[in-house]
Amino acid sequence: MAALTPPKQDRSRATRRGLLEAAVSCLAEHGWAGSTVSVVAERAGVSRGAAQHHFPTREDLFTAAVEYVAEERSAALRALPDQDRAQVVAALVDLYTGPLFRAALQLWVAASNEAQLRPRVTELEARVGRETHRIAVGLLRADEDRPGVRETVQGLLDMARGLGLANVLTDDTARRRRVVAQWAAMIEDALGG
Repeated sequence: MAALTPPKQDRSRATRRGLLEAAVSCLAEHGWAGSTVSVVAERAGVSRGAAQHHFPTREDLFTAAVEYVAEERSAALRALPDQDRAQVVAALVDLYTGPLFRAALQLWVAASNEAQLRPRVTELEARVGRETHRIAVGLLRADEDRPGVRETVQGLLDMARGLGLANVLTDDTARRRRVVAQWAAMIEDALGG
């Protein structure tokens, strides 16, 4: 009896997902200059033609990859069990210290120099930023109707991004742990019960 193969649509989705995950890994490890469609296709175990079938341009591939992983991370954040604010602050900072942030950073740098990429990345970053802020407000149980709360949550996300930048060149875990603890205390004071 012949082995059953998954339906074509399932294989296509799996190929697309593999390309997106490989693209993020490549960006995080090799930067924009070292991340080509061919390199990503090889890492994903598919032909360059298959990659271009799913993503006609390099810009399509890499912006879709960062968006895909950002959506996955947002889903994971939304699925977190109810936690105290210190745990939420740590989870939000973790968003900016992993491979997704490294990949996004490489895409931002490339967009600052490549006019055709800039509008796509700017729009993507704005959308991801709004969603992350919205999720943070919910996880922190923050009341944005109170003066200063919106800015406090945005300050936390900006601080987390800065910690992510500090972590790009060297492992900043020990210092980051202390800063996160201090910010968690400040958030608790600012947001109250």
